[in-house]
Amino acid sequence: RPLRRKRDFSVYAGGQQGNVQPFSEDDASIETLSHCSSLSERTSAAEEGGYLWSHLFITIQCNAKAWISSCVDAKTRQGALDGLKTAMATKILYEFISERRMTITDSIERSLKKGKGVEQCAAASLACLLCIQLGSGIESEEVFKTLKPVFKTILNDGAANIQARQACATSLGLCTLVAEDDIMDVYATMESFESLFTHSYVREDGSRPSVNPQTTQLHTNALLSWALLLTICTGSHIRVIAQKHLSKLPRLLENDDVNMRIAAGETIALLFELIRDVDPEFDYDGWEALCEKLNALATDCTKHRAKTDKRKQRSVFRDVLKAVEEGDFQSETIRFGTERMVIDSWVRKRTYDAFREFVGSGMNYHLQANEFIRDVFELGPPMLIDSAALKAMKSSRLERHLYNAAAFKARTKARNKVRDKRVDVGEF
Repeated sequence: RPLRRKRDFSVYAGGQQGNVQPFSEDDASIETLSHCSSLSERTSAAEEGGYLWSHLFITIQCNAKAWISSCVDAKTRQGALDGLKTAMATKILYEFISERRMTITDSIERSLKKGKGVEQCAAASLACLLCIQLGSGIESEEVFKTLKPVFKTILNDGAANIQARQACATSLGLCTLVAEDDIMDVYATMESFESLFTHSYVREDGSRPSVNPQTTQLHTNALLSWALLLTICTGSHIRVIAQKHLSKLPRLLENDDVNMRIAAGETIALLFELIRDVDPEFDYDGWEALCEKLNALATDCTKHRAKTDKRKQRSVFRDVLKAVEEGDFQSETIRFGTERMVIDSWVRKRTYDAFREFVGSGMNYHLQANEFIRDVFELGPPMLIDSAALKAMKSSRLERHLYNAAAFKARTKARNKVRDKRVDVGEF
């Protein structure tokens, strides 16, 4: 797969250029200011002690970058971290961040070490956004070398705040993908994740480990980060992973938590896709039993489970079953601006979901303007389009209406065909 190739880190030695914008600076600033202003209003109502959020709001109105500077120096660390997160998720700020990356890194490290649960979570998320802004290069490597020991210390500390451990499990995975320069260190980080989620394996005698819901979420985050790093492993290491874990991962499908079952199913599909790329003749001994288990989850009608959980689970496991049985993937098209990207593999899906978890609603903007993310998905350099050309490319309201009507009709027909094949077992 294209995403598994060894990236040339020297290309990003100088980082990204902050001057490249896919649309006007004013549009991006308006979007950033709207996010930041709503954040300021929410925080001012929740914070105690009357911190000067009104002053920050006025600063936002004047200049977004000046507001970020005030966040770095503000007494309210939690609000400052959230403000930086919002700005980095909705705007490309490479030049500004590059000049202050060590100051921001020190603030993140201090919040991770001395902060409480919520502040530690915000700091862990900000570390990922900082690496995404800097891209794969020397600058992000320096940031990650400072923060990686702190991440691992919190992750492996059973007495640490469980929410902080969950956040560190997710952030360590993405930061390793972006900024780790040694593949052996990647494998070491994967082993740290393995030491967590393997505790949720159903034992060989059929007994289930006693794990509380919050710890299960920690194991789920560790499994997803492990799967993310699996996408950049070498072929020889994928063989080792398949031999070691492919027979054990199906045990997670029996977990009581729906998110763990879904994460396990997607990881199994991803591992099958990778091992078949390495060895097209790969044969798994427990294939039939695995397919039966996946089919049971894809048609689950257990009454004691919530309807929303069952609906979500059935949708995912239908795709997982196709991946295991036929090597198929239900492709998805992502549109951003005048471009589009096709998610056509489990590797791309896991990578896209990982970035979107941190960038959120700013994902489309980063797909347009962030050179590092565009390189990961092989989109080429950012397209420079002025506002007049962008307006000319947009379809009219009537054209959009006709297109949506045709798509709705086609979707209804496809669903009716599936409904006709269903069997009403409970009907007398």
